[in-house]
Amino acid sequence: MPRRSKGARLWLRPARRDKSGKIAHRAVWIILDGTKHIATGCAEGEIVRAEQILADYIAKKYRPDRYERGLNEIDISDVLSIYLDDCAGRHANQSRFRARIGRLNEYWGGKTLAEVTGSSCRQYAKLRVTAGGARRDLEDLRAAINHHAKEGLHRGIVRIVLPAKGPARDRWLTRGEAARLLWICWRTREFQTASRGKHKGCKIETERHPLRHIARFILIALYTGTRPGAILTAAAIRGEGRSFIDLEHGIFYRLAQGRRATNKRQPPVPLPSRLLVHMRRWVRLGLVEGYFVEWGGKPVQSIKIGFKRAVALSGISGKVTPHTLRHTAATWLMQAGVPIWEAAGFLGMSPEMVERIYGHHHPGHMRTVAEAIGRRKTEPQSLVISLADAQRAKGKAL
Repeated sequence: MPRRSKGARLWLRPARRDKSGKIAHRAVWIILDGTKHIATGCAEGEIVRAEQILADYIAKKYRPDRYERGLNEIDISDVLSIYLDDCAGRHANQSRFRARIGRLNEYWGGKTLAEVTGSSCRQYAKLRVTAGGARRDLEDLRAAINHHAKEGLHRGIVRIVLPAKGPARDRWLTRGEAARLLWICWRTREFQTASRGKHKGCKIETERHPLRHIARFILIALYTGTRPGAILTAAAIRGEGRSFIDLEHGIFYRLAQGRRATNKRQPPVPLPSRLLVHMRRWVRLGLVEGYFVEWGGKPVQSIKIGFKRAVALSGISGKVTPHTLRHTAATWLMQAGVPIWEAAGFLGMSPEMVERIYGHHHPGHMRTVAEAIGRRKTEPQSLVISLADAQRAKGKAL
């Protein structure tokens, strides 16, 4: 029986050295497709870009025939290719989506839908190392298979077994921690090594403040509970790919112009008056130009590195990420006694999620039950079971 091809996949070609031992060719990522070797031009550290190139290669190469076949005749590479062609536009982060498709094809390419079992899913999760990453990849595989079925291209049932969902993160910042983090971002100055003069080679404090854009990000996140991606695209001027902040009427239109609405709700919300004052001042003084979070006059693509540095300088313990600010905003709303359905609408969450994850912070959470237990003396005597009654009942039972 001929050996089945594994499908297109990435391979890191090792660095090659010359006779003297020096590196003549650096290690690069190559696409292997049967006997073909396709160069990506990506170095060892450019795995994300290489995965995007692989996903594009798969989309261009595979143009599967769209007709119904049996599960043992349908290659998963075809299923992924159809999903990529039809549904790529639904995903807000194209680079991550294409990287996931590339990883899925690397493992599942060459396998058929009939080979999708609980065992093969668990094997993929084991190779992916992190349960969260494996779960997200397999959710895309499930979506691709479901789309294939909706198109009428297979009739059998194919089930994806997902790794268990991790516990919800409960880390949130106290007001003292948030104030310390903001203070660090606003006051930290940049140090540069002097290249001349009597202080040559010494680190000298400059007038530059490299973390002030992080401070603006933190303020917007804490006051609105908005996801990091929408904050990074927030601008005072409407434009393609921008989230619009209407400073005149105080409304934050979180869904970027030209983007499709997804399950991650991003409804327009009114801006708190304190934040609105800050934002109007930033624009008036020219502290921001195009975007509210920018560096060198350009929008910031990712806040993770700067935010991580700010957290380290502030000395805050525990795992604190940009998304922690959203948890913090939700927690503070509950602690302030805001009704759950109002908080859910403001945050862009479902009321069920707010109640399940943050509801215990609400001052009214199960308060009626807790107080009822303390009112035993005012209850009818017939409802109070004394120790003597319990002992007599036990004796009768014997």
